[in-house]
Order: sequence, then C-alpha cells, then structure tokens
Amino acid sequence: MNWDGLDISILGPAFVAGLLVLATHVPLGREVLRRGIIFLDLAVAQIAGLGVIIAYSFGWEAGGWQIQVIAMSAALAGAAFLYWCEKRWAEVQEAIIGCVFVLAACAGILALSTNPHGGEELKELLAGQILWVSYGQLIPLAVVTVLVLAAWFGLGNKRHPLMFYGLFAVAVTSSVQVVGVYLVFASLIIPALAVRHLASNGMLYGFITGALGYAIGLSLSALMDWPSGATIVWLLAMTGIITASLITRRIKATG
Repeated sequence: MNWDGLDISILGPAFVAGLLVLATHVPLGREVLRRGIIFLDLAVAQIAGLGVIIAYSFGWEAGGWQIQVIAMSAALAGAAFLYWCEKRWAEVQEAIIGCVFVLAACAGILALSTNPHGGEELKELLAGQILWVSYGQLIPLAVVTVLVLAAWFGLGNKRHPLMFYGLFAVAVTSSVQVVGVYLVFASLIIPALAVRHLASNGMLYGFITGALGYAIGLSLSALMDWPSGATIVWLLAMTGIITASLITRRIKATG
C-alpha cells in the first residue's frame, strides 16, 4: 500500500468534483429511472465527448471556451433529437438511445483514428482523470451545478419534458469532462437505483450513498495505485448494494 498517496491536496479536489457531480446527477437519475430511459446519460455523454474530440481535432486545448461551446452544443442537439424521438416513437425510445450511443462512440473512434495519441485521449474521455483535477477547474462545474439545481427545483411541477432533456445535457456535458463517461453513468444511475423505493429523503440518501462511494473509491485507488475512475465505479456499486439492502430490510421490518 502507498500511504503517501493519501494526499488531501490531490484527493480533496477530486472528492469535491464527485460531490458536485452527484448534486445534479442524483435528482436527474431519479427522473431517468422514472421515465425508464436508463441509457440516456450514456448517449448524451458520448455525444458531448464526440464534441470534445471534434474540438481537439481543431487543435484547441482542453478547458478552452471553444471546447465548452462545441461540447455543450453537441449535447444539447443530441438531447433535443432524443426528445423529438420520444414524442414520435416512445415505445422504442430506449432502443433509439442505444443506437445513438453506439453511433456517437464509433464516430469518436473514427475521428481519433488518425491521431497518434487518440487511444490515450479516448481512455481519458471514458475513464476520466478525476485525480488530476484542481479547485480552479471546478469553478465552471460548480456554477453549472448551482444553475441546474436552481432551475430543476425552482420550477418543481412546472417542469417541461424538454427542460429535463436540456438540463440533463448541460449537467452531463460539464461532468463528463471532469470525471469521464463511466463515472457520469455510475453517478447518475447507481445512487438513484439504490434508493428507488424511498419516496421521501430519497435524494438525500442517494447523495450520501454516492459520496461514500467516491470517498472510499478515491482513498482505495490512492492506496493501491489503481485507476481512480474504475475503482470509484466499483465502490459506487458496492455502496449502492449495501444501501439498497438496508432500505429493503427497513421496509420489510416496518411493513
């Protein structure tokens, strides 16, 4: 074990990044489960990633405003298209989402095929580099988080389905560039899935479940020198299973 890896200057910003991602992804994840469109975030995240790859092909550096504009535009366009598909072909919406994800992923591979560093860039996009994030890089994510939450909870029952798709695209785009596609999906689905039987306090317990997954996953990846993104995904799954089990026992005991 590498005890020196437990450096708060590295783990601190990474954990804050996880908390910011969870803040928007837990409520949005519960809505995704309610709508039954589980793979929506994978598709939108992959479309946003494709926008990042296209921006890289123009030689723009990571974090630049050009990349943010292209990635956000791509994600919003993809979300608008999927919303249109839901209105026309609701019975096959999940299948369409899966096809969009595969097409966007393959388009990204094709776009990187002539890039000598394409494999590494694709790996970073999927698995993320959460351990290398700084507090300064989290400022845009924090701003987006506040705006998305204000819009989501401020409108309440007046939310339009198109607004859900739009806010979803904005949240996923800002998150995928920090934590990667895999962690975006895990953060959205696993906590929401673990607390799906809770009508009240579901978001709170979902957030706590996700926060524990990030905290333990980051610590374990630092100690064992394991890839941080993959480790956190597994710990999110484990904390999710434990939470779901405790909730099920509580329901049986009180029911």
